[in-house]
Amino acid sequence: MVKDMIFGAVGGLGLFLFGMELRSGGLKKAAGQRIRNLLSALTRHRVVAMLVGALTTCLIQSSSATTVMTVGFVNAGLLTLRQALCVVLGANVGTTFTAWLVSGLAAFKITTYSLPAIGVGFLLRVLGRTQKMRNIGQVLLGFGILFTGIDFMKSGFSPLQDSQNVQQALIWMGQRPYLAVLAGTVVTMLLQSSSATIAMVQILAFNGAFGGDWSAALRVAIPFILGDNIGTTITAQIASIRTSVAARRTAMGHTLFNIFGVLYMFPLVWAGVFGDVVEWITPFKLSHGTIMVHIAVAHSAFNVFNTLVFLPLIKWLEAVVVKIIPPRTEDAIAKPVVLEMHLLETPEIAIDQVRREIVRMAQVAKEAVNQAIEGLDEDDRKKLELTKKTEDAVDNFQYEITSYLAALSRREISDELSVELPVLLHTVNDLERVGDHAMNIAEIADRKIEQKLSFSDSAQTEGAQLKREANEMFDYISTALEKNDVEAAKSALANEEHLNQMQMDFRRSHVQRMSDGVCSPEAGLIFIDLVDNVEKIGDHLTNIAQAVIGGLQWNGVHGH
Repeated sequence: MVKDMIFGAVGGLGLFLFGMELRSGGLKKAAGQRIRNLLSALTRHRVVAMLVGALTTCLIQSSSATTVMTVGFVNAGLLTLRQALCVVLGANVGTTFTAWLVSGLAAFKITTYSLPAIGVGFLLRVLGRTQKMRNIGQVLLGFGILFTGIDFMKSGFSPLQDSQNVQQALIWMGQRPYLAVLAGTVVTMLLQSSSATIAMVQILAFNGAFGGDWSAALRVAIPFILGDNIGTTITAQIASIRTSVAARRTAMGHTLFNIFGVLYMFPLVWAGVFGDVVEWITPFKLSHGTIMVHIAVAHSAFNVFNTLVFLPLIKWLEAVVVKIIPPRTEDAIAKPVVLEMHLLETPEIAIDQVRREIVRMAQVAKEAVNQAIEGLDEDDRKKLELTKKTEDAVDNFQYEITSYLAALSRREISDELSVELPVLLHTVNDLERVGDHAMNIAEIADRKIEQKLSFSDSAQTEGAQLKREANEMFDYISTALEKNDVEAAKSALANEEHLNQMQMDFRRSHVQRMSDGVCSPEAGLIFIDLVDNVEKIGDHLTNIAQAVIGGLQWNGVHGH
Protein backbone atom coordinates (compact mmCIF):
# COMPACT_ATOMS: atom_id res chain seq x y z
CA MET A 1 0.00 0.00 0.00
CA VAL A 2 2.82 2.39 0.91
CA LYS A 3 4.59 1.64 -2.38
CA ASP A 4 1.40 2.27 -4.38
CA MET A 5 0.80 5.52 -2.50
CA ILE A 6 4.35 6.81 -3.10
CA PHE A 7 4.35 5.81 -6.77
CA GLY A 8 0.90 7.32 -7.33
CA ALA A 9 1.78 10.56 -5.54
CA VAL A 10 5.20 11.01 -7.21
CA GLY A 11 3.96 10.00 -10.66
CA GLY A 12 0.86 12.18 -10.33
CA LEU A 13 2.97 15.14 -9.24
CA GLY A 14 5.32 14.59 -12.19
CA LEU A 15 2.38 14.53 -14.63
CA PHE A 16 0.91 17.64 -12.95
CA LEU A 17 4.18 19.59 -13.33
CA PHE A 18 4.72 18.34 -16.90
CA GLY A 19 1.15 19.26 -17.81
CA MET A 20 1.62 22.72 -16.31
CA GLU A 21 4.83 23.21 -18.29
CA LEU A 22 3.16 22.15 -21.56
CA ARG A 23 0.09 24.27 -20.90
CA SER A 24 2.12 27.32 -19.87
CA GLY A 25 4.41 26.95 -22.92
CA GLY A 26 1.46 26.69 -25.30
CA LEU A 27 -0.31 29.66 -23.75
CA LYS A 28 2.87 31.76 -23.90
CA LYS A 29 3.29 30.96 -27.60
CA ALA A 30 -0.36 31.62 -28.36
CA ALA A 31 -0.48 34.80 -26.27
CA GLY A 32 3.04 36.10 -26.98
CA GLN A 33 1.86 39.09 -29.00
CA ARG A 34 -0.90 39.78 -26.46
CA ILE A 35 1.64 39.80 -23.63
CA ARG A 36 3.81 42.18 -25.60
CA ASN A 37 0.82 44.50 -26.18
CA LEU A 38 -0.11 44.30 -22.50
CA LEU A 39 3.36 45.38 -21.46
CA SER A 40 3.49 48.16 -24.03
CA ALA A 41 0.18 49.41 -22.56
CA LEU A 42 1.76 49.74 -19.12
CA THR A 43 1.56 53.26 -17.78
CA ARG A 44 3.10 54.75 -14.70
CA HIS A 45 -0.12 54.04 -12.84
CA ARG A 46 0.53 51.34 -10.27
CA VAL A 47 -3.00 49.89 -10.44
CA VAL A 48 -2.72 49.36 -14.22
CA ALA A 49 0.66 47.67 -13.79
CA MET A 50 -0.78 45.41 -11.08
CA LEU A 51 -3.76 44.45 -13.27
CA VAL A 52 -1.40 43.69 -16.17
CA GLY A 53 0.57 41.36 -13.89
CA ALA A 54 -2.61 39.56 -12.81
CA LEU A 55 -3.95 39.27 -16.37
CA THR A 56 -0.61 38.10 -17.80
CA THR A 57 -0.39 35.38 -15.12
CA CYS A 58 -3.95 34.27 -15.91
CA LEU A 59 -3.01 34.08 -19.61
CA ILE A 60 0.16 32.01 -19.19
CA GLN A 61 -0.90 30.34 -15.93
CA SER A 62 2.39 30.69 -14.09
CA SER A 63 3.29 33.40 -11.60
CA SER A 64 6.91 32.21 -11.72
CA ALA A 65 6.96 32.70 -15.51
CA THR A 66 5.43 36.17 -15.19
CA THR A 67 7.91 37.17 -12.47
CA VAL A 68 10.87 35.78 -14.42
CA MET A 69 9.70 37.61 -17.54
CA THR A 70 9.30 40.79 -15.49
CA VAL A 71 12.86 40.42 -14.22
CA GLY A 72 13.90 40.13 -17.88
CA PHE A 73 11.92 43.25 -18.84
CA VAL A 74 13.55 45.26 -16.06
CA ASN A 75 16.91 43.91 -17.19
CA ALA A 76 16.01 45.07 -20.68
CA GLY A 77 15.03 48.52 -19.51
CA LEU A 78 11.42 47.99 -20.67
CA LEU A 79 10.05 48.50 -17.16
CA THR A 80 11.09 50.68 -14.24
CA LEU A 81 11.64 49.03 -10.87
CA ARG A 82 8.40 50.48 -9.52
CA GLN A 83 6.36 49.27 -12.51
CA ALA A 84 7.92 45.82 -12.20
CA LEU A 85 7.10 45.57 -8.49
CA CYS A 86 3.46 46.41 -9.29
CA VAL A 87 3.42 43.72 -12.02
CA VAL A 88 4.77 41.20 -9.49
CA LEU A 89 2.02 42.13 -7.01
CA GLY A 90 -0.51 41.38 -9.74
CA ALA A 91 1.19 38.08 -10.60
CA ASN A 92 0.59 36.92 -7.02
CA VAL A 93 -3.13 37.51 -7.51
CA GLY A 94 -3.23 35.88 -10.96
CA THR A 95 -1.56 32.69 -9.73
CA THR A 96 -4.53 31.86 -7.48
CA PHE A 97 -6.50 30.80 -10.58
CA THR A 98 -4.87 27.34 -10.57
CA ALA A 99 -6.11 26.65 -7.04
CA TRP A 100 -9.65 27.45 -8.19
CA LEU A 101 -9.21 25.14 -11.17
CA VAL A 102 -8.09 22.26 -8.93
CA SER A 103 -10.91 22.86 -6.45
CA GLY A 104 -13.47 22.92 -9.26
CA LEU A 105 -12.24 19.53 -10.44
CA ALA A 106 -13.09 17.95 -7.10
CA ALA A 107 -16.76 17.87 -8.05
CA PHE A 108 -16.40 15.41 -10.96
CA LYS A 109 -14.23 12.58 -12.22
CA ILE A 110 -11.24 14.25 -13.83
CA THR A 111 -10.21 11.40 -16.13
CA THR A 112 -13.56 11.66 -17.92
CA TYR A 113 -12.29 14.89 -19.44
CA SER A 114 -8.52 14.43 -19.28
CA LEU A 115 -8.18 11.53 -21.73
CA PRO A 116 -10.19 13.19 -24.54
CA ALA A 117 -8.20 16.41 -23.94
CA ILE A 118 -4.93 14.48 -24.30
CA GLY A 119 -6.13 12.78 -27.51
CA VAL A 120 -7.50 15.93 -29.17
CA GLY A 121 -4.54 18.03 -27.96
CA PHE A 122 -1.98 15.56 -29.32
CA LEU A 123 -3.68 15.39 -32.73
CA LEU A 124 -3.88 19.17 -33.00
CA ARG A 125 -0.24 19.57 -31.92
CA VAL A 126 1.00 17.01 -34.47
CA LEU A 127 -1.44 17.55 -37.35
CA GLY A 128 -2.37 21.22 -36.92
CA ARG A 129 -1.91 23.13 -40.18
CA THR A 130 -1.16 26.47 -38.56
CA GLN A 131 1.07 27.45 -35.66
CA LYS A 132 -2.01 28.74 -33.82
CA MET A 133 -3.71 25.32 -34.05
CA ARG A 134 -0.53 23.58 -32.84
CA ASN A 135 -0.32 25.99 -29.87
CA ILE A 136 -3.97 25.29 -28.98
CA GLY A 137 -3.20 21.57 -29.22
CA GLN A 138 -0.28 21.99 -26.81
CA VAL A 139 -2.53 23.83 -24.33
CA LEU A 140 -5.18 21.09 -24.51
CA LEU A 141 -2.53 18.37 -24.16
CA GLY A 142 -1.09 20.20 -21.14
CA PHE A 143 -4.51 20.48 -19.49
CA GLY A 144 -5.22 16.79 -20.12
CA ILE A 145 -1.92 15.64 -18.61
CA LEU A 146 -2.38 18.07 -15.70
CA PHE A 147 -5.87 16.63 -14.98
CA THR A 148 -4.49 13.09 -15.16
CA GLY A 149 -1.72 14.05 -12.73
CA ILE A 150 -4.29 15.42 -10.26
CA ASP A 151 -6.29 12.18 -10.54
CA PHE A 152 -3.17 10.08 -9.83
CA MET A 153 -2.32 12.29 -6.84
CA LYS A 154 -5.86 11.94 -5.50
CA SER A 155 -5.64 8.16 -5.84
CA GLY A 156 -2.13 8.07 -4.40
CA PHE A 157 -3.05 10.16 -1.35
CA SER A 158 -6.40 8.40 -0.73
CA PRO A 159 -4.95 5.79 1.71
CA LEU A 160 -3.92 8.66 4.01
CA GLN A 161 -7.50 9.02 5.24
CA ASP A 162 -7.05 5.60 6.88
CA SER A 163 -3.53 6.27 8.18
CA GLN A 164 -3.77 7.64 11.71
CA ASN A 165 0.00 8.16 11.95
CA VAL A 166 0.24 10.36 8.84
CA GLN A 167 -2.86 12.32 9.85
CA GLN A 168 -1.47 12.93 13.33
CA ALA A 169 1.91 14.03 11.90
CA LEU A 170 0.33 16.52 9.47
CA ILE A 171 -2.13 17.80 12.09
CA TRP A 172 0.73 18.14 14.61
CA MET A 173 2.68 20.21 12.08
CA GLY A 174 -0.40 22.28 11.20
CA GLN A 175 -0.96 23.03 14.88
CA ARG A 176 2.56 24.50 14.93
CA PRO A 177 2.08 27.00 12.09
CA TYR A 178 5.73 28.07 11.95
CA LEU A 179 6.69 24.47 11.02
CA ALA A 180 3.91 24.29 8.40
CA VAL A 181 5.06 27.61 6.90
CA LEU A 182 8.62 26.26 6.73
CA ALA A 183 7.43 22.99 5.16
CA GLY A 184 5.34 24.86 2.55
CA THR A 185 8.35 27.05 1.72
CA VAL A 186 10.76 24.14 1.31
CA VAL A 187 8.35 22.02 -0.79
CA THR A 188 7.62 24.94 -3.14
CA MET A 189 11.33 25.75 -3.47
CA LEU A 190 12.02 22.12 -4.40
CA LEU A 191 9.11 21.79 -6.83
CA GLN A 192 9.64 25.30 -8.31
CA SER A 193 5.84 25.59 -8.54
CA SER A 194 3.49 27.23 -6.06
CA SER A 195 0.52 25.80 -7.98
CA ALA A 196 1.80 22.24 -7.42
CA THR A 197 2.17 22.82 -3.67
CA ILE A 198 -1.31 24.33 -3.35
CA ALA A 199 -2.77 21.45 -5.39
CA MET A 200 -1.07 18.92 -3.09
CA VAL A 201 -2.41 20.67 0.03
CA GLN A 202 -5.92 20.75 -1.50
CA ILE A 203 -5.82 17.04 -2.40
CA LEU A 204 -4.39 16.04 0.99
CA ALA A 205 -7.21 17.94 2.73
CA PHE A 206 -9.82 16.46 0.37
CA ASN A 207 -8.56 12.94 1.11
CA GLY A 208 -8.79 13.52 4.85
CA ALA A 209 -5.05 13.70 5.56
CA PHE A 210 -5.67 16.71 7.84
CA GLY A 211 -8.42 14.89 9.74
CA GLY A 212 -12.18 14.63 9.39
CA ASP A 213 -12.92 17.84 11.26
CA TRP A 214 -13.11 20.10 8.18
CA SER A 215 -12.90 23.34 10.11
CA ALA A 216 -9.71 22.12 11.82
CA ALA A 217 -8.40 20.76 8.49
CA LEU A 218 -8.74 24.21 6.91
CA ARG A 219 -6.72 25.76 9.74
CA VAL A 220 -4.04 23.08 9.33
CA ALA A 221 -3.83 23.78 5.56
CA ILE A 222 -3.55 27.60 5.75
CA PRO A 223 0.04 27.82 7.15
CA PHE A 224 1.24 25.57 4.29
CA ILE A 225 -0.27 28.15 1.90
CA LEU A 226 1.67 30.96 3.59
CA GLY A 227 4.92 29.00 3.18
CA ASP A 228 4.04 28.34 -0.46
CA ASN A 229 3.96 32.12 -1.08
CA ILE A 230 7.49 32.50 0.28
CA GLY A 231 8.87 29.46 -1.59
CA THR A 232 7.58 30.65 -4.97
CA THR A 233 9.89 33.68 -4.86
CA ILE A 234 12.99 31.48 -5.23
CA THR A 235 12.39 31.11 -9.00
CA ALA A 236 12.74 34.85 -9.58
CA GLN A 237 15.81 34.95 -7.32
CA ILE A 238 17.45 32.24 -9.44
CA ALA A 239 16.48 34.08 -12.65
CA SER A 240 18.04 37.31 -11.36
CA ILE A 241 21.49 35.79 -10.75
CA ARG A 242 24.13 37.50 -12.91
CA THR A 243 21.68 40.14 -14.15
CA SER A 244 21.48 43.89 -13.66
CA VAL A 245 20.95 45.57 -10.30
CA ALA A 246 17.40 46.57 -11.30
CA ALA A 247 16.50 42.95 -12.12
CA ARG A 248 17.89 41.68 -8.81
CA ARG A 249 15.97 44.41 -7.00
CA THR A 250 12.74 43.24 -8.69
CA ALA A 251 13.32 39.67 -7.50
CA MET A 252 14.16 40.92 -3.99
CA GLY A 253 10.99 43.05 -3.96
CA HIS A 254 8.96 39.92 -4.80
CA THR A 255 10.58 38.05 -1.90
CA LEU A 256 10.14 40.88 0.63
CA PHE A 257 6.54 41.45 -0.41
CA ASN A 258 5.62 37.83 0.34
CA ILE A 259 7.74 37.53 3.49
CA PHE A 260 6.28 40.71 5.02
CA GLY A 261 2.80 39.52 4.06
CA VAL A 262 3.33 36.22 5.88
CA LEU A 263 4.81 37.99 8.93
CA TYR A 264 1.86 40.33 9.54
CA MET A 265 -0.71 37.65 8.62
CA PHE A 266 0.89 34.94 10.77
CA PRO A 267 -0.58 36.07 14.16
CA LEU A 268 -4.09 36.02 12.62
CA VAL A 269 -3.44 32.50 11.29
CA TRP A 270 -2.06 31.33 14.65
CA ALA A 271 -5.11 32.70 16.49
CA GLY A 272 -7.49 31.06 13.99
CA VAL A 273 -8.96 34.42 12.94
CA PHE A 274 -7.88 34.05 9.31
CA GLY A 275 -9.62 30.66 9.08
CA ASP A 276 -12.82 32.17 10.53
CA VAL A 277 -12.71 34.97 7.92
CA VAL A 278 -12.26 32.42 5.11
CA GLU A 279 -15.26 30.43 6.32
CA TRP A 280 -17.29 33.64 6.60
CA ILE A 281 -16.55 34.92 3.08
CA THR A 282 -16.93 31.54 1.35
CA PRO A 283 -20.57 31.10 0.21
CA PHE A 284 -20.49 27.30 0.71
CA LYS A 285 -20.70 25.48 4.02
CA LEU A 286 -17.36 23.90 4.93
CA SER A 287 -17.50 20.15 4.26
CA HIS A 288 -15.66 17.33 2.51
CA GLY A 289 -16.98 18.55 -0.85
CA THR A 290 -15.99 22.20 -0.34
CA ILE A 291 -12.67 21.97 1.56
CA MET A 292 -10.71 22.47 -1.68
CA VAL A 293 -12.76 25.59 -2.51
CA HIS A 294 -12.12 26.99 0.99
CA ILE A 295 -8.36 26.47 0.54
CA ALA A 296 -8.56 28.28 -2.82
CA VAL A 297 -10.42 31.13 -1.10
CA ALA A 298 -7.73 31.27 1.62
CA HIS A 299 -4.99 31.43 -1.04
CA SER A 300 -6.79 34.18 -2.99
CA ALA A 301 -7.70 36.14 0.15
CA PHE A 302 -4.08 36.23 1.35
CA ASN A 303 -2.70 37.38 -2.03
CA VAL A 304 -5.45 39.92 -2.78
CA PHE A 305 -5.28 41.44 0.72
CA ASN A 306 -1.47 41.53 0.66
CA THR A 307 -1.54 43.25 -2.75
CA LEU A 308 -4.05 45.86 -1.52
CA VAL A 309 -1.84 46.53 1.52
CA PHE A 310 1.39 46.94 -0.46
CA LEU A 311 0.08 48.78 -3.54
CA PRO A 312 -0.06 52.16 -1.73
CA LEU A 313 3.32 51.36 -0.10
CA ILE A 314 5.12 50.56 -3.38
CA LYS A 315 7.44 53.59 -3.01
CA TRP A 316 8.46 52.32 0.43
CA LEU A 317 9.07 48.79 -0.92
CA GLU A 318 11.15 50.26 -3.75
CA ALA A 319 13.23 52.28 -1.27
CA VAL A 320 13.85 49.19 0.87
CA VAL A 321 15.08 47.02 -2.02
CA VAL A 322 17.31 49.86 -3.29
CA LYS A 323 18.81 50.05 0.21
CA ILE A 324 19.34 46.27 0.36
CA ILE A 325 20.86 46.05 -3.15
CA PRO A 326 22.97 49.17 -3.78
CA PRO A 327 24.42 49.95 -7.22
CA ARG A 328 27.76 48.34 -8.10
CA THR A 329 30.61 50.09 -9.89
CA GLU A 330 31.04 47.17 -12.30
CA ASP A 331 27.44 47.64 -13.50
CA ALA A 332 28.65 50.70 -15.39
CA ILE A 333 30.80 48.49 -17.65
CA ALA A 334 29.12 47.94 -20.99
CA LYS A 335 27.91 44.37 -21.36
CA PRO A 336 24.83 42.60 -22.69
CA VAL A 337 22.26 42.50 -19.90
CA VAL A 338 19.02 42.10 -21.82
CA LEU A 339 19.41 38.67 -23.33
CA GLU A 340 17.26 36.61 -20.97
CA MET A 341 16.96 32.95 -21.99
CA HIS A 342 13.50 32.91 -20.35
CA LEU A 343 12.23 35.34 -23.01
CA LEU A 344 12.94 32.86 -25.82
CA GLU A 345 9.50 31.39 -25.07
CA THR A 346 8.01 34.59 -26.53
CA PRO A 347 10.07 35.21 -29.72
CA GLU A 348 8.46 38.60 -30.47
CA ILE A 349 9.72 39.96 -27.16
CA ALA A 350 13.08 38.18 -27.48
CA ILE A 351 13.77 39.76 -30.89
CA ASP A 352 12.96 43.19 -29.45
CA GLN A 353 15.63 42.61 -26.82
CA VAL A 354 18.15 41.67 -29.52
CA ARG A 355 17.41 44.90 -31.41
CA ARG A 356 17.89 46.93 -28.24
CA GLU A 357 21.21 45.21 -27.53
CA ILE A 358 22.42 45.84 -31.08
CA VAL A 359 21.71 49.55 -30.54
CA ARG A 360 23.78 49.40 -27.36
CA MET A 361 26.51 47.52 -29.20
CA ALA A 362 26.61 50.31 -31.83
CA GLN A 363 26.98 52.91 -29.07
CA VAL A 364 29.82 50.94 -27.45
CA ALA A 365 31.54 50.55 -30.86
CA LYS A 366 31.23 54.33 -31.35
CA GLU A 367 32.83 54.84 -27.93
CA ALA A 368 35.77 52.57 -28.91
CA VAL A 369 36.36 54.55 -32.12
CA ASN A 370 36.26 57.89 -30.26
CA GLN A 371 38.67 56.65 -27.57
CA ALA A 372 41.11 55.45 -30.24
CA ILE A 373 41.01 58.69 -32.26
CA GLU A 374 41.33 60.85 -29.12
CA GLY A 375 44.21 58.67 -27.89
CA LEU A 376 45.93 59.16 -31.26
CA ASP A 377 45.35 62.91 -31.31
CA GLU A 378 46.30 63.52 -27.66
CA ASP A 379 49.06 60.88 -27.33
CA ASP A 380 47.05 59.50 -24.39
CA ARG A 381 47.96 55.88 -23.55
CA LYS A 382 45.14 55.63 -20.96
CA LYS A 383 42.56 56.21 -23.68
CA LEU A 384 44.28 53.61 -25.85
CA GLU A 385 44.10 51.07 -22.98
CA LEU A 386 40.44 51.97 -22.56
CA THR A 387 39.93 51.33 -26.29
CA LYS A 388 41.09 47.73 -25.79
CA LYS A 389 38.61 47.18 -22.92
CA THR A 390 35.78 48.74 -24.92
CA GLU A 391 36.64 46.63 -27.97
CA ASP A 392 36.57 43.53 -25.74
CA ALA A 393 33.05 44.60 -24.73
CA VAL A 394 32.11 44.83 -28.44
CA ASP A 395 33.44 41.27 -28.95
CA ASN A 396 31.42 40.14 -25.93
CA PHE A 397 28.29 41.72 -27.43
CA GLN A 398 28.91 39.83 -30.66
CA TYR A 399 29.30 36.48 -28.85
CA GLU A 400 26.25 36.96 -26.60
CA ILE A 401 23.93 38.27 -29.32
CA THR A 402 25.02 35.62 -31.85
CA SER A 403 24.52 32.83 -29.29
CA TYR A 404 21.10 34.22 -28.37
CA LEU A 405 20.02 34.47 -32.02
CA ALA A 406 21.20 30.88 -32.57
CA ALA A 407 19.07 29.73 -29.63
CA LEU A 408 16.12 31.74 -30.95
CA SER A 409 16.47 30.22 -34.43
CA ARG A 410 15.88 26.77 -32.90
CA ARG A 411 12.45 27.86 -31.59
CA GLU A 412 9.22 27.95 -33.52
CA ILE A 413 9.25 31.47 -34.98
CA SER A 414 7.21 33.31 -37.59
CA ASP A 415 8.38 33.67 -41.20
CA GLU A 416 8.92 37.40 -40.60
CA LEU A 417 11.30 36.75 -37.71
CA SER A 418 13.14 33.98 -39.56
CA VAL A 419 13.91 36.47 -42.36
CA GLU A 420 15.10 39.09 -39.88
CA LEU A 421 17.55 36.81 -38.01
CA PRO A 422 20.31 36.68 -40.68
CA VAL A 423 20.04 40.47 -41.16
CA LEU A 424 20.63 40.98 -37.44
CA LEU A 425 23.57 38.56 -37.52
CA HIS A 426 25.23 40.50 -40.35
CA THR A 427 24.64 43.75 -38.45
CA VAL A 428 26.36 42.34 -35.36
CA ASN A 429 29.32 41.16 -37.44
CA ASP A 430 29.69 44.60 -39.06
CA LEU A 431 29.73 46.27 -35.64
CA GLU A 432 32.38 43.81 -34.47
CA ARG A 433 34.51 44.77 -37.50
CA VAL A 434 34.08 48.43 -36.50
CA GLY A 435 35.61 47.50 -33.13
CA ASP A 436 38.53 45.85 -34.95
CA HIS A 437 39.21 49.07 -36.88
CA ALA A 438 39.13 51.01 -33.60
CA MET A 439 41.90 48.69 -32.38
CA ASN A 440 43.84 49.30 -35.60
CA ILE A 441 43.70 53.04 -34.87
CA ALA A 442 44.84 52.40 -31.28
CA GLU A 443 47.81 50.38 -32.56
CA ILE A 444 48.97 53.12 -34.96
CA ALA A 445 48.50 55.63 -32.14
CA ASP A 446 50.81 53.53 -29.99
CA ARG A 447 53.36 53.59 -32.79
CA LYS A 448 53.03 57.38 -33.03
CA ILE A 449 53.70 57.76 -29.30
CA GLU A 450 56.68 55.38 -29.34
CA GLN A 451 58.31 57.17 -32.27
CA LYS A 452 57.50 60.59 -30.73
CA LEU A 453 55.77 61.74 -33.91
CA SER A 454 53.35 64.65 -34.18
CA PHE A 455 50.69 65.84 -36.61
CA SER A 456 50.63 69.28 -38.16
CA ASP A 457 47.79 71.67 -37.25
CA SER A 458 46.04 71.04 -40.58
CA ALA A 459 46.30 67.24 -40.08
CA GLN A 460 44.76 67.60 -36.62
CA THR A 461 41.93 69.68 -38.07
CA GLU A 462 41.25 67.03 -40.71
CA GLY A 463 41.36 64.29 -38.03
CA ALA A 464 38.72 66.21 -36.04
CA GLN A 465 36.55 66.44 -39.19
CA LEU A 466 36.81 62.68 -39.68
CA LYS A 467 35.79 62.08 -36.08
CA ARG A 468 32.77 64.43 -36.34
CA GLU A 469 31.55 62.81 -39.56
CA ALA A 470 31.96 59.27 -38.12
CA ASN A 471 30.11 60.29 -34.93
CA GLU A 472 27.23 61.74 -36.93
CA MET A 473 27.03 58.53 -38.97
CA PHE A 474 27.02 56.43 -35.78
CA ASP A 475 24.13 58.54 -34.40
CA TYR A 476 22.09 58.06 -37.58
CA ILE A 477 22.79 54.31 -37.51
CA SER A 478 21.67 54.06 -33.86
CA THR A 479 18.42 55.89 -34.69
CA ALA A 480 17.88 53.72 -37.78
CA LEU A 481 18.39 50.51 -35.76
CA GLU A 482 16.31 51.62 -32.79
CA LYS A 483 13.31 52.89 -34.77
CA ASN A 484 13.76 51.15 -38.13
CA ASP A 485 13.98 54.70 -39.45
CA VAL A 486 14.65 54.62 -43.21
CA GLU A 487 15.37 58.36 -43.38
CA ALA A 488 18.05 58.07 -40.69
CA ALA A 489 19.59 55.16 -42.62
CA LYS A 490 19.66 57.27 -45.80
CA SER A 491 21.31 60.13 -43.89
CA ALA A 492 24.00 57.65 -42.76
CA LEU A 493 24.63 56.80 -46.42
CA ALA A 494 25.21 60.51 -47.09
CA ASN A 495 27.80 60.52 -44.28
CA GLU A 496 29.56 57.60 -45.94
CA GLU A 497 29.82 59.56 -49.20
CA HIS A 498 31.38 62.42 -47.25
CA LEU A 499 33.90 60.03 -45.67
CA ASN A 500 34.83 58.64 -49.09
CA GLN A 501 35.36 62.17 -50.37
CA MET A 502 37.38 63.05 -47.26
CA GLN A 503 39.59 60.01 -47.82
CA MET A 504 40.51 61.22 -51.31
CA ASP A 505 40.89 64.89 -50.31
CA PHE A 506 42.91 64.23 -47.15
CA ARG A 507 45.26 61.80 -48.92
CA ARG A 508 46.03 64.50 -51.51
CA SER A 509 46.49 67.26 -48.94
CA HIS A 510 48.69 65.08 -46.75
CA VAL A 511 50.93 64.16 -49.71
CA GLN A 512 51.21 67.90 -50.37
CA ARG A 513 52.18 68.55 -46.74
CA MET A 514 54.89 65.89 -46.93
CA SER A 515 56.16 67.43 -50.19
CA ASP A 516 56.26 70.85 -48.50
CA GLY A 517 58.17 69.37 -45.53
CA VAL A 518 55.37 70.33 -43.08
CA CYS A 519 54.90 66.68 -42.05
CA SER A 520 57.37 63.80 -41.80
CA PRO A 521 56.86 60.65 -43.97
CA GLU A 522 56.45 58.49 -40.79
CA ALA A 523 53.70 60.75 -39.41
CA GLY A 524 52.18 60.88 -42.88
CA LEU A 525 51.84 57.10 -43.07
CA ILE A 526 50.14 57.04 -39.65
CA PHE A 527 47.70 59.76 -40.73
CA ILE A 528 46.87 57.88 -43.95
CA ASP A 529 46.23 54.73 -41.84
CA LEU A 530 43.84 56.75 -39.67
CA VAL A 531 41.94 58.04 -42.71
CA ASP A 532 41.71 54.55 -44.27
CA ASN A 533 40.47 52.94 -41.04
CA VAL A 534 37.77 55.58 -40.53
CA GLU A 535 36.67 55.12 -44.14
CA LYS A 536 36.47 51.32 -43.56
CA ILE A 537 34.36 52.00 -40.46
CA GLY A 538 32.04 54.00 -42.71
CA ASP A 539 31.80 51.01 -45.09
CA HIS A 540 30.63 48.70 -42.28
CA LEU A 541 28.12 51.26 -41.01
CA THR A 542 26.88 51.57 -44.61
CA ASN A 543 26.19 47.80 -44.68
CA ILE A 544 24.03 48.25 -41.57
CA ALA A 545 22.17 51.23 -43.08
CA GLN A 546 21.46 49.23 -46.24
CA ALA A 547 20.25 46.28 -44.14
CA VAL A 548 17.79 48.56 -42.35
CA ILE A 549 16.54 50.03 -45.65
CA GLY A 550 16.27 46.57 -47.26
CA GLY A 551 14.78 45.02 -44.13
CA LEU A 552 11.97 47.54 -44.01
CA GLN A 553 10.58 46.15 -47.24
CA TRP A 554 9.53 42.99 -45.40
CA ASN A 555 9.48 44.07 -41.76
CA GLY A 556 7.38 47.21 -41.96
CA VAL A 557 8.11 50.48 -40.18
CA HIS A 558 7.65 50.13 -36.45
CA GLY A 559 9.38 51.53 -33.44
CA HIS A 560 11.09 49.56 -30.71
